[in-house]
Amino acid sequence: MSTAPLTLAPAPTTSSRVARRRSSLRLMAPGATTSVAPAPASPVAAPLAPLAPATAPVAPSPAYPEPPSIRRDDGLSTDHLPAITLAELNAAAGLLTRVDRKYLVPLAVAQDLLGALAGQAHVLQIDGLRRFRYASTYFDTPSLESYYLAARKRRRRFKVRTRTYLDSDLCFLEVKTQGSRETTVKERLDYRSRDASRITRAGRDYVATCLREAGIGNQDDARRTTAQLSPVLDSTYERTTLHLPAEEARLTIDTSLAWRARTDRTGHTVRVNGLAVVETKTSAASSPADRLLWARGYRPVGISKYATAMAVLHPELPSHKWHRTLTRELAHATSTCGVTADVTPAA
Repeated sequence: MSTAPLTLAPAPTTSSRVARRRSSLRLMAPGATTSVAPAPASPVAAPLAPLAPATAPVAPSPAYPEPPSIRRDDGLSTDHLPAITLAELNAAAGLLTRVDRKYLVPLAVAQDLLGALAGQAHVLQIDGLRRFRYASTYFDTPSLESYYLAARKRRRRFKVRTRTYLDSDLCFLEVKTQGSRETTVKERLDYRSRDASRITRAGRDYVATCLREAGIGNQDDARRTTAQLSPVLDSTYERTTLHLPAEEARLTIDTSLAWRARTDRTGHTVRVNGLAVVETKTSAASSPADRLLWARGYRPVGISKYATAMAVLHPELPSHKWHRTLTRELAHATSTCGVTADVTPAA
């Protein structure tokens, strides 16, 4: 694997976000799978070494209800990086208060970034695996309260999802809330994977408590909101996690991202092809990965796996907050009733 200096073309600019944690079309028939092609930009100057052959698709756990299939042809090579165990990672970089920055880059750029971090990063490895399959179901009210709070940049907002680690069948119910200081708090509850597409009674009690404690309404408001939550979106992707010990930072790279609408009968699915979501997580200062990307013109972008996906699947929704991402990094999209869509690469 070459470790030549990272070479990236200029990319658009947006701001980063501060976070705090506790614990992608061509018109197709209904139900068809469609793809979002990346904008033809950001070429890599030096050719990349061929990636290792893709492994055969691994079927998701049957306990997870018909998620979008995960293709394993977007994998990145990390053979040149030493491994770190989950226990070691959590002990070394279990960040409670953190700064998160997200970047959308071509897969080739993500691979070059991995090469440039040789000698500075360790990769998470569990049972011989270095890429891990994730599945999430997002919940919202009939009026899409969670989405609209984010789209309108309300100070206090929330997001509710289940996250299933498909390789281990572990599952959590997660509640993310944002408060007055623009900090995001993530709470999570151990959950059964067979319940990943619904919120149980105990789960609703848990969500209501989290919302109330975050100041998103009083107890009655929180319970009323929680009682209306139903699944609206499925998301799947593969994640590679790195630890940068000198900076006490983490880096995640998500590939093979797919979104499926659950708010209509078509099961309309969008895939994000040829792009990776790179996210750095630091205690405060920038990480080596941030500085490598900044020096070559890449800046953090506004992207949310939930809100951006909903805007792509349902273009009638207000999406100004993610306009640059939707029209540049992803593609230009138009839609009829959020069911059929036509997406062409950005010019």
